[in-house]
This record gives sequence, C-alpha cells and structure tokens, in this order.
Amino acid sequence: MQIIVGIIVQEWYQSRALYEAVNKLITNGDFENAYKMAYEIPDKVIKAKAFSKIAVEIAKKGKNYKEAIKKAIDVAYDINNEEQTTKTLMSLAFEFLNLGKIDDALEIARFIRDVSNRSKIEAEAALKLAKEGNVSEAMKIINNIMDEDVKTWVTSRLVSTL
Repeated sequence: MQIIVGIIVQEWYQSRALYEAVNKLITNGDFENAYKMAYEIPDKVIKAKAFSKIAVEIAKKGKNYKEAIKKAIDVAYDINNEEQTTKTLMSLAFEFLNLGKIDDALEIARFIRDVSNRSKIEAEAALKLAKEGNVSEAMKIINNIMDEDVKTWVTSRLVSTL
C-alpha cells in the first residue's frame, strides 16, 4: 500500500512540475513545445488542465484554436472520472464564455453528459447574448435547455437583464 501511495504522490509532483513548465512555455508563446510537454503529464486531470490552458491562451492570442479545443476535450474524456471530466469541460466552457466566444462555449457544452451542468453553460451563454442585445438568439438557447430548473432560473435572470 505504501508503495502505491508513493507512486501516486510522485506522479502528482511530476505532473505539477510539467504543468508549470507548460505554463512558462505558454507565457513565452511557445505553444508547440507546450503541447509536447503537456503530452508527457502523467496525471490525467492535470494533463486536461494543461491542454485547456493551451486552448484558452491560443484563443487569447487570436490564433487558430479549434484544434486546441478538440484536443482539450479529448484529454478531458481520458479522465476516468465522469465528475472530473464534467468539471474540466465546464471550466473550459466558462473560459471561452469569458473570452466572449459563446459559440465555442456552447460547442464545448455539448460534450458535457450531465444535463444540469450542460444547461448551466447554456444558460450563461444565453445571458451573455442577451446582454449583448441578441435576445432572440438567447431565447433559442433558453428554449432548448433541458434542465427545467435551470431554464426557469435563466428566464427570470433574462427579465432582469433586459
């Protein structure tokens, strides 16, 4: 048992160190080497976080980030824990919402299997669209939200947004 715990701890520290290296490479704009380094991260959750960070930072630089999003989603699905996969995808979707990339956030949300959590992303996207003055598109999204509680919540928030 002690050996297994030691291996897990060692893997985690190695993963954190590699994640920090990925961050430095991203800061330097070296996305190619950041990708290579991220592939070497043994912890799947940290690896997914690294690929998500790469996708977000590429998008911030105004470069083509579509392949980076796809890779981040693929790596999130490699995590052997549905709850953690959901958290990872939600975090990525919210990052893209914060960047104003609503269509990308909605695309990422499609990969979230948990209806309630997918609905939360859709609701936030709808509110963002409404704040931008695109109420008809916001209503289309709201009408397609599957979680009735979230749909009710976002509809009431929409009224206060207008």
